[in-house]
Amino acid sequence: MSQQDVTTMRGAYEAFNRADIPAVLTVMDSAIEWNEPGGGRAPSGTFRGPQSVASDVFSTVPQNFEQFQAQVDQFIDAADRLVVTGHFRGSTKGGQQVDVPFAHVWTMRGGKAASFHNYVDAASWSKAWGG
Repeated sequence: MSQQDVTTMRGAYEAFNRADIPAVLTVMDSAIEWNEPGGGRAPSGTFRGPQSVASDVFSTVPQNFEQFQAQVDQFIDAADRLVVTGHFRGSTKGGQQVDVPFAHVWTMRGGKAASFHNYVDAASWSKAWGG
């Protein structure tokens, strides 16, 4: 990973946390493969392309949460991958507080995110999503 890739993804997390989804989508390769673990009403499976990520993943967040952020603890250069650790924090529509640890594994290509894997604590993720 280059320092520029870290800077790009840091900006993407900041954009996500201020609900600037169009800015997040600009860092994605047109053929991104986005992988979600599912659980509760959370999206599950592989989503291809930025528009699918926006409509099938990101659009579900405001349907289920009052507040929702991906708060980063660390960016880790892992050779050909970028690993980001942190916590999803916020509150559900029902008022339940959310604090779910995550590890995100990104593959970057040409300065864009080519793939994403969301690894979370399964029990707390499912509970946050109404499972």
